[in-house]
Amino acid sequence: MYLHLGQDVIVPVSSIIGIYDMDTATWSKHTRAFMSALERAGQVKALFDDLPKSCILCQEGGVTTLYISQLSTATLLKRSGQGVVETV
Repeated sequence: MYLHLGQDVIVPVSSIIGIYDMDTATWSKHTRAFMSALERAGQVKALFDDLPKSCILCQEGGVTTLYISQLSTATLLKRSGQGVVETV
């Protein structure tokens, strides 16, 4: 199964490590540092024209990519057909 992330980008659901809300994910300095490291390595793909609402961390073939999307986490969850996953 595949998930459409926006702007003609689709990824296999099996490659998704996590889907995170941008409003809460960027509170932590550790998360911001991780995202900055991925950006410096060229592993961040921006899929938004307006404000970003979510980020999707994927790993496929040993390559980690962080997609930043204008779609909300709720929309992505509905599109994935997956149940609600409890966060820690």
